Order: sequence, then C-alpha cells, then structure tokens
Amino acid sequence: MCLNMFVDSHAHIEGKQFEQDREAMLERARAAGVTAMLAIGNGDGPGTLDCAAKYAASYDWIWASTGVHPHEAKFVNDATYEELERVSQMPRVIAWGEIGLDYWYDHSPREVQQQVFVRQMEMANSAKKPIIIHCRPSQNGEDAWTDCLRLLQEHWAATGLGGILHCFTGMPEHARRALEMGFVISFAGNLTYPKAQNIRDVAKEVPAERFFIETDCPYLAPIPFRGKRNEPAYVVETAKAIGELRGISGEEVGAQSTENFYRFFGI
Repeated sequence: MCLNMFVDSHAHIEGKQFEQDREAMLERARAAGVTAMLAIGNGDGPGTLDCAAKYAASYDWIWASTGVHPHEAKFVNDATYEELERVSQMPRVIAWGEIGLDYWYDHSPREVQQQVFVRQMEMANSAKKPIIIHCRPSQNGEDAWTDCLRLLQEHWAATGLGGILHCFTGMPEHARRALEMGFVISFAGNLTYPKAQNIRDVAKEVPAERFFIETDCPYLAPIPFRGKRNEPAYVVETAKAIGELRGISGEEVGAQSTENFYRFFGI
C-alpha cells in the first residue's frame, strides 16, 4: 500500500467559487497528495450536466459523474433525460450522481424528487454505472432516509452495481443497510464538527474496504478550515480525523480509501 496518496471522491470544481483560482486550486490538491478526483456533474441542473465531464477530458487524474440533484428535480423533462443519456456515455464519466432526496430544503416537491430519482436509477442501471446518493432528511428526522433506502431496495439493490452514500450524515443503521446493498460510505469534512458524533461512530466502525473520503467542495470545509471555502487539498484533514478514530495515520486512511476507490470503479 503506497502512502501519501489521497482521492477526493466528491468535488464540485466547476462552480463560480473557483473561477478566480481553479488552476491553482488543482495544483494545491496535487501538492497535497491528491492523485485522483471524482468531479460531480450536477452543475446548475438541466443544460449543465456535462460540467464535470469537461474537466475529466482535460486532466488525466480527474474522473466525472453526471446526474440531476434533487434540488433541480422539478426542472426535469424529456430533454433532460436525453442530455443525461448523452453525457453518461462521454469518456471518463464513471458514475451517476449525485442523485437522491433532499427533504431539508424541499426545493422540489418530494413526489417529483422520488420520480426523478427512480428514473435516474433505471438509466444508471442501463448504463451500468454506480450511483452517488444524496440523502438529507427534514429537520424533523428520518423521513428522507426511510424513503431513500426503500427506493434503493426496490429499484437498485438487485442490479449489483452498488454506489456511494456521499457525505454520510446518517446513523449506524442507515450505513448498515446501505452496506448490505453494496454501497460504499463516503465521509466529508463535516465529520470533524463537534455535533457530528453519529458520523464519527460510523467512520470508526465501517469496514476498511468500504469507505471513501471526499471534500464536497466548495462546501463543508473541515476543521481547521471551517467557515472558509473548501477545496480538494483539504481532504487530507478528513483523512487525519478518520485516522484518529481508527487508530491509524491519516496517510494510511488516504492509501486505504485510494485503493478502495480504484477497486470500486475498476480503474
């Protein structure tokens, strides 16, 4: 296992937050030991779903996804599905997402979110690509997890393609059910926040071969950068935090998650 290797398995690098220094940001990531990145292709919704594929085409260490985030589900039409079909076939697009349910903001009606989620699972199955899941419940509790895990069991588990629970924020039982369906659990910088004990509990116990690390940049910068713009180089801080929980070094966490990433995607 080669140390000093890190993969940022979930980065939104196309946004306006990086317009002024995107190239320097990518150079900082490389200097920090980031050897690969999965750029997430939600963009601003329909019409921009190739945003990550463009970067994957330009950098041999960046891979891409495509998908409609639940926030933009209400804007989906037949043209959107045609766009998704086209982008999903582009070189270096290795995953479908992030997709799922967001009951915290409810930017799109929940029924519409579920319909678009199921349709994208069907398309991802046809494309033979794993899915990246966004699941955020309402302020009142379990609702999104209940619906998300039910829909995954009904429409995805049998495919055997697996997927990623991105920026995991759930409870141990949610992780267990996802692991049973072939998912990987991905941890972001919010794992370092004081109130995130539930996330740390899962990060401590998840099987070594079944986790990723990510930034979800430009969001959720880890301590000691909380409150600032997040960027891929900071994935090292999340690795350090997981290492402290598991009794190993941050470099060992980086190496393990890197090995997991390449094995999961077969690259």
